[in-house]
Amino acid sequence: MPWSEIVATSFATLFVVIDPIGLVPLFLALTPQSDKAERRRIAWRAMLASLVVLVIFALFGDAVLSFLGISLPAFRIAGGILLFVLALEMLFEKRTARRERNVAEAQAEHAADTQGPSGASEDDEDIAVFPLAVPLIAGPGAITSILLLMSHHQGDYAAQALVVAVMVAVLALTLAFFLAAGWFGHHLGPTLIRALTRVLGVILAALAMQFILTGLQNAGF
Repeated sequence: MPWSEIVATSFATLFVVIDPIGLVPLFLALTPQSDKAERRRIAWRAMLASLVVLVIFALFGDAVLSFLGISLPAFRIAGGILLFVLALEMLFEKRTARRERNVAEAQAEHAADTQGPSGASEDDEDIAVFPLAVPLIAGPGAITSILLLMSHHQGDYAAQALVVAVMVAVLALTLAFFLAAGWFGHHLGPTLIRALTRVLGVILAALAMQFILTGLQNAGF
């Protein structure tokens, strides 16, 4: 497979699943009282935590599947179905509602746990890991996507390294969106973000069907 096709497929899948644009209003909602420096620190911590989680699954996910006795075609089909459901949620705005519910629950937990100035730093650290890193960035969809992309190029270490590099690039792009969250929050309204989310949902649905068809073909159907 040409490297340009690997990059295009990997970037489209991971960008749509992680959805950096859709995460911006949630990032702003989680950091309403934070200044620019605090938001920058939270964004960096969230990206590093997400990177660690996704790299672990990228490197050792195949071994976990083998240990559990799950074949790659079966995982491709199951993963494709999961991504297709995720695409339907994006199209009908169920995913946004679920993410906002996670954010609201996290805010309530942090508000209850924060006690005075000494709790502010720990609160920021908690927000960076949960819910920002997991499950908003490195959630089930992103984990499934990186496993599918890596398994699709099993044995081709150069292609797999390229997939990991694309994953890092998407996380870096997400970090850039977080760092510019104030600007985006001012210029991008909720209507535009919802429209972009639906367009990305259509793209993800097509990619999910391709994963399912590839899995069926590899299984002999």
